[in-house]
Parts: sequence; structure tokens; C-alpha cells
Amino acid sequence: MSEDRYVDGYLDLADELRLHYRDYPGATDKPPLLCLHGLTRNARDFAELAERYSPDWRVIVVDFRGRGLSDYDPQPNRYTAFTYAADVLALLADLHIDEAVFLGTSLGGLVTMAIAVTAPVRIAAAILNDVGPDVDQGGVDRILTYVGKDRRFATWDEAAVAVAEIQRAAFERYTHEDWVAMAKRNCREENGEIRFDYDMAIAEPFKTVEATAPVDLWPFFTPLAEKPLLVVRGEKSDLLTTETAAKMQQVAPGMKLATVPGVGHAPDLSEPEAVAAIDAFLNGLASAKA
Repeated sequence: MSEDRYVDGYLDLADELRLHYRDYPGATDKPPLLCLHGLTRNARDFAELAERYSPDWRVIVVDFRGRGLSDYDPQPNRYTAFTYAADVLALLADLHIDEAVFLGTSLGGLVTMAIAVTAPVRIAAAILNDVGPDVDQGGVDRILTYVGKDRRFATWDEAAVAVAEIQRAAFERYTHEDWVAMAKRNCREENGEIRFDYDMAIAEPFKTVEATAPVDLWPFFTPLAEKPLLVVRGEKSDLLTTETAAKMQQVAPGMKLATVPGVGHAPDLSEPEAVAAIDAFLNGLASAKA
């Protein structure tokens, strides 16, 4: 990918942290596509997708605080979906963007739901990638087995093996080259070592009593039922079950649902089924706008 396809942008937040985002140029006659990544991920996850849709769409990809090129938060208790939502809203205000098409993977989808209940006018439409208002505990438990563990690697091949150990069940068809590519999205080189590209302290909020208490997220999803909505689900997902997806369709009858066969949590959105679903959804939005 050629880095001149986007501009690196930074926003100074009210709490004196700096938020990084990538801004891919695109059409100004429709809302931009705003991409929000998963818990331990960063803006590089959306590089291929952003190049696919820019310049037909302006694409903005955010590094949540504590990830990628955004500042790490000295107060780990602020690593929450509502904090990330406030950061995103501050970015939209700074860029003078009234509304956007939100695309949220996993945590990014939860942030989208938080914005749906706090600032619904900012959401023109939404794409949720393998997440819903019922987050299966089995998937959460799996994620907690690796988040916050500061592993270091000597080579990209070694990093790829480690990433495969974590994700192999979700991507059984990946080759070693695919795992190396994922490692390069997930990790960074620093002081002669390769390490995961996020603040290990993002795991701290999961250790609190509040984090283990059940939360009803359906009121956060309900506002999205009034928006154009696409849900992409991995067929083998351990986070978004078939039962939850079916209930989401009951709450949001106009919701489009695309299932990516043979993939777990979360589809990387390069799969033919995901590409076709997102293409159709965005084309429908563009037609309606015209």
C-alpha cells in the first residue's frame, strides 16, 4: 500500500492526549466512512478496505487512545467504550463532519452503539462487524486470555506464529504469509524487538467489579434500528451468536445480515462475502443520497 493515499491527522483531546487518524480523500457529497477497530487493533486493520472505497468515499480511520500512533492514557480506567465514543465525537466536531457512516469491528461496534444512544444524529448509517448487544461470554473469555500480555518477538515470522496461536480457530484458511501480514497490522518494531501495538494497560478495566457485572446493551442497539444497518458475522464467531443476530433482525427489521463462511471473530472484511455485502450497502446509501 502506498502511504500517500492518506494523510495522517492528529487531534489534541481535552484531556491533553493526542488522537491519531488516517484521512483518505473522497467524495464530499455524502457522509464519510468512519472506521473503528477492535480491542487490540489499530488503523492498519482497515488499510485494504480504505483503499478499496477511497476516493469514491472519504474514509477516516481512527486509532483509539492507547493504540497505534495515538497517545497512551496514563489513567487506564479511561479505556472504556464511552471514552472512545467521546474521542470520536470530538474528532467529528474538529473535522466539521455532521454525520458519518460508521463501520465498527468488535469494540468499534460497541463504540458505535454508545454513540447511537448519546449522539444518534452523528450516525447516517452503520456497519457492525461481528458484534451485537449480546456479547457471548465464551468469546470474551478467549479474548481475555491474551489481551494485556506484553510478548516480544525477534522476527516477523516469530510474531506471525504467535498471532496464529491466538487467532487460528477464526482463520483456518490463512497461510503463513497471511499470518505475517496480520502480525504486521497488529504489531510494531521497537528497540530491535517486535511487540503488540497497544498499551497493555487496556486490560486493566476488565479486572474491575463493574466490568464483570452484566450490562443490558439492547437499549444501545435500538437506536440503530432506525438507521440503515448492515451486520457482518463470521459463521464461526464466538462473540456474535446466530441467536443474537436473529434477535437483532427482529429489533431492526430493515437490517441487512451477511454471514462470512468458515470465519470466526472477526472477519477481516476482505472476504468475498463481506466485500459484496459492504459494496451493496454503500451503493444503496449513495443511490438514496442522490
